[in-house]
Amino acid sequence: MNLQVFNRLTRQKEDFKPLVEGQVKMYVCGPTVYDHAHLGHAKTYVAFDVIVRYLRYLGYKVRYVQNITDVGHLLDTGEDRILKKAGALSLEPMEVVETYTHSYFDDMDALGVVRPDISPRASGHVPEQITMTQGLIEKKHAYVTREGDVYFDVTTFPEYGKLSGQNLDELVGGKRVEVAEGKRHAADFALWRHAEPEHLMQWDSPWGRGFPGWHIECSAMAARYLGETFDIHGGGLENRFPHNECEIAQSEALTGKPFANYWLLTGSLTVDGVKMSKSLGNFVTIKDALKIYQPEALRLFILSSHYSSPVDYSDAALKATQSGWERLMGAVRLVRYTRQNASEGDAAAGFEAVLDEHKARFAAAMDDDFNAPAAIGVLYDLNREVNTLLNSGETIGRPILDSIEQVYHKLGGDVLGIIPDEITETGTDAARQDGLIRFLIEMRADARARKDFAAADNIRNRLVDLGVMLEDRADGTVYKLQ
Repeated sequence: MNLQVFNRLTRQKEDFKPLVEGQVKMYVCGPTVYDHAHLGHAKTYVAFDVIVRYLRYLGYKVRYVQNITDVGHLLDTGEDRILKKAGALSLEPMEVVETYTHSYFDDMDALGVVRPDISPRASGHVPEQITMTQGLIEKKHAYVTREGDVYFDVTTFPEYGKLSGQNLDELVGGKRVEVAEGKRHAADFALWRHAEPEHLMQWDSPWGRGFPGWHIECSAMAARYLGETFDIHGGGLENRFPHNECEIAQSEALTGKPFANYWLLTGSLTVDGVKMSKSLGNFVTIKDALKIYQPEALRLFILSSHYSSPVDYSDAALKATQSGWERLMGAVRLVRYTRQNASEGDAAAGFEAVLDEHKARFAAAMDDDFNAPAAIGVLYDLNREVNTLLNSGETIGRPILDSIEQVYHKLGGDVLGIIPDEITETGTDAARQDGLIRFLIEMRADARARKDFAAADNIRNRLVDLGVMLEDRADGTVYKLQ
C-alpha cells in the first residue's frame, strides 16, 4: 500500500505524490511567541513531528519549515499579542520574543520533537512581505486605504473559501469577519497595517510606516524557503479560516500557481470538549505537565487520537496513559535486561516472522493517513508476543533479542518517539516511583540473603497490592506495572 493522506483541500484521501520524487517540502504554521507553550501546542507539533519522522523513515528527504510569529498576530481587540505582553512585563517586544521562543524550543526538545530544518521569524522577513504585497497591488488583487493600510480584495479571487468551505456571500455585515474603515468588502484582509507613532514594532514601506498582517508572513516565508508551490501545508484545524484561507488566496493570486498540494490539519486538544487556550484559562503548560508525566507518556497521550481528530485532556486520562506507557516499557526493559547475558545462539529464530508481520502492520497503519493510534496498537500486540516469548522458558539467543530491540527502536523510537533508547524517568512522580520500587527490590534481596523470608514475602505482597509485579530470574529481579 502506498502512503495515503486525507487532503483537507479536496476533502478526500489521496495517494501522496511529492512534486519531486524522493523529496518532500513541508510548511507548518508555528507558534506566536508571547507566552509559554501549553499542551494544545504539543498536540499540533507532536503530530507533525511524527509525520515528518515517518516520511524520513520511508526514505524521503524532507525540508521542514515551521515559522515563528513575532509580529502582526492581533487579538480581537486589535492589539498585537507581542506588544500586549511586552507592556504587561515592561519589556521590549523582542525581549518577549526571545524569552518565549527559547521557552518553546526547550519544551519541544523535552518532548522529543525534532527541530524544523528552518524556523524563520516573521520580523526577519518583512522585505519579502512588502514585495509580495506590492505585487498583489500591481496585479489589482490589493488596494491601499487613505490611512496607509493595504487590504487583499477577496472579490478578485473567485476561489476564496475553497479550503474552509466558507461562502463569500455569508461574510457580510461583520457577522463573521472584522469590518474596518476603508475596506471594500467585509472579508477583505490586511496585508499591511499603518502604525501610529507610538507603536513599538514598525517598518518603512511604500505605504508609510507600519507592520505586516498575520496571514502574509506564512505565504512569504513558505515561498522563500519552499518555492511557489510545495507539497504539504500543516497547522491547526482552527486556523483553516481565516488564516489558511487567506494564505491560499494571496499566494495563488500572486503566482497563478497552486500554493500547497496537500493540506494536513490537526484537531484540537480540548478540556471538557472546549479547545484549550490561553484566553479561556483552561490550559496546562508543557512545563507543568512534564513535572508530573514522562515526555514519552505525553506523546503517547497525544498520539492515541488521530492527528486530525480532537483529544480531550484530563488528569485521569493522562494517568491512564502513563500506566499504559509503563506496560509498553515493561517488555522493552525485559528485552534489554535479557540481552545482557544472552547467548550468541539463534534459538527462537522463528520469531523473526512475528517481527516482520508486526512491521508490515505498523507500516500499513502509518500509510493510512499517518494512523498513529493503529500503529501504537500494533506495538501493544507485539508486546504480548514478546512477553510470551520471554516467559516461555525457552533459551533465547542474542540475535533475536537484537532484532526485537531494533523493531522497538525503529518503530517506537525513531517514528513515534515513545520508546527512548535509554529510560530516564524525568517526571517527578515517575522518578520517585522507579527509585522506590528499585529500593524495595534491593531490601527484599537483602532479606532473602539473610533468610528472612517473611520480610521478603511481605515486600513482594505489598508491591503486588500496589500493582507492581516482580519476576525473579536467574540474573536478577525485574518488575513491571499492572
